[in-house]
Amino acid sequence: MNTLTVGDNAPLFTLQDENAQAVSLADFIGKKQVLVYFYPKAMTPGCTVQAQGLRDSQSQLQALNTVVFGISPDEPKRLAKFCQRDELNFTLLSDVDHHVADDFGVWGLKKFMGKEYDGIHRLSFLIGLDGKISHVFNKFKTKEHHQVVLDMLNELAK
Repeated sequence: MNTLTVGDNAPLFTLQDENAQAVSLADFIGKKQVLVYFYPKAMTPGCTVQAQGLRDSQSQLQALNTVVFGISPDEPKRLAKFCQRDELNFTLLSDVDHHVADDFGVWGLKKFMGKEYDGIHRLSFLIGLDGKISHVFNKFKTKEHHQVVLDMLNELAK
C-alpha cells in the first residue's frame, strides 16, 4: 500500500453516487475543500457511527466550505439504502473495482479475527482548493472522526 501524503495531487476520479449518478472530483476543485473518506462497508456498525457523525456535522462542514464524499466498494443500490436508513445528507460513492481506493493507497492487506484479506483501510483525505492533499486523517476512532475533521478544518481556517 502506497498511501498518498500531504502535498500530493489528489487523483481525479468519477464514480457513481447512491443514485447511480456520476460525480467527479474535478467539479469541486477550486470551489470547495473536499473530505474524501474511505470506509469498508455500508451499514456496518463502525461505518454507521462514522457516517452519522458526519451527517450531524454537515452544517459546520458546509460553513467551512467543505463537501464530503464517502467511498466504499459497495454498489450504488446498497449506498442508497444506507443513505435512506440513516438519513445521510452527504454523497456516498461506489468504488466497486476499488480503482480509486488503489489510487489513494488505501486498498491493501487487512487482518481481522485471524484472517487476512484485501480491503479498504479506513483513512480520510482533505483535498484543498488547489487539488492537493492538505491533510491525511489516519488515527481516529469512528465515533470521533467528524470531530477530528472539524478540529482540523477550524485550525486551517484561522
